[in-house]
Amino acid sequence: MNNDTCVVKAVGLTKTFRDFWGRPKARAVNDIDFEVNSGEVVGLLGPNGSGKSTTVKMLLGLLYPTAGKLTVLGKSPRAVETKKEIGYLPEESYLYKYLTAAETLDFFGSLFNIPAGERKRRIDQLLEMVGLSHARNRRVGEFSKGMARRVGLAQAMINDPAFLVLDEPTSGLDPLGCREVKDLILNLKKRGKTVLVTSHLLSDVQDVCDRVIILYGGKIRSEGELNNLLSVSDETEIIAPRLSERTEKEIISILQRDCGKESFTIDNPRRTLEEYFLEVIAKAKQESVETSGAALGGAMPEYLSGNDGKTLTEEEKAEARLLSALTDSEEKNVTAPENKSAPGKNAEAAAKDAATAEEAAEEKLEKLVGDPVNSVSKAADKLEKEPEGTTSSTAESEENIRLADEKLSQLFGKKDQ
Repeated sequence: MNNDTCVVKAVGLTKTFRDFWGRPKARAVNDIDFEVNSGEVVGLLGPNGSGKSTTVKMLLGLLYPTAGKLTVLGKSPRAVETKKEIGYLPEESYLYKYLTAAETLDFFGSLFNIPAGERKRRIDQLLEMVGLSHARNRRVGEFSKGMARRVGLAQAMINDPAFLVLDEPTSGLDPLGCREVKDLILNLKKRGKTVLVTSHLLSDVQDVCDRVIILYGGKIRSEGELNNLLSVSDETEIIAPRLSERTEKEIISILQRDCGKESFTIDNPRRTLEEYFLEVIAKAKQESVETSGAALGGAMPEYLSGNDGKTLTEEEKAEARLLSALTDSEEKNVTAPENKSAPGKNAEAAAKDAATAEEAAEEKLEKLVGDPVNSVSKAADKLEKEPEGTTSSTAESEENIRLADEKLSQLFGKKDQ
């Protein structure tokens, strides 16, 4: 590659972060080779922790590579001459909140030793470009995120850089602002500027980039021109004016005759960049590629599961099921209409239904907790089925009730304590 057309050249670029004792902790960038040519817009893509930010910091001279060679505009990224030709928009706009928009741009312009007259001219043009001329004298601290983002974009171009690095340039912008930023990037390209874009908004990248580089686990998983990467070569797409029903049935044989002189295009259909991006990352995961970035989420923590982080014992679970069964049985008895005065068949049917429901409840309780409840049920059954006018004493009835209370106390006493 001719060095005159190569703005960024990386060979074997590696960055390893180490702990306090100098031991390797994470290899953020792992032996990658890539180039960015003059006058093109390149997208640097990848999930969180894939090495994008580390690569950008090395391009800006903020981090020094552990191994490999990296040049920007033919020089070291740490050289002052190189930094003068770079414009950078960080992911977050770190601006001085007590300065106005105009003062902010004037401050950054003075860092490049731009003469005062030229600074004023550029400030006026930049504020007009980002739509903030009316707010030039407002403090940046009063701006919304989108407005602050526009100021950040303006400061990245105050020095008329040859190479722009834009990190999430459309973050926080409304749809109109996003469209304006994308148009601006395309206009910068027409002026011969070189732009490197990092973004998670893949549709925005697809609109402006000529090429993309996709990172995962510190490695380049795919790179190339978007037209080549996104074309589906084993399918054909035909774009033509709306055709009649008859023409649709004979599409190939009579297409030219029906369209006449109207133009039509036969080309390969294209998938979206998002689809291709996810395919590349999925393949990397299938190959068990390690990454020091974010992984897939796991199960919900126990303290968010609705029981205050407590794990119920089997006994407590059985008691909970019993309480639920008792509640269900009670609700059925409450909702079942009493019809004691109903004559004839209606009364008999109601009595039969009540008896059936009672027997079903008894069986359910016996299956859940066994003998204690069974004994209680039998005692209650004896009391309920005792006919009127019986010679049983009041003392015997009270004894049966006492026994039932004891059984219930044994069952639920531990929980109450």
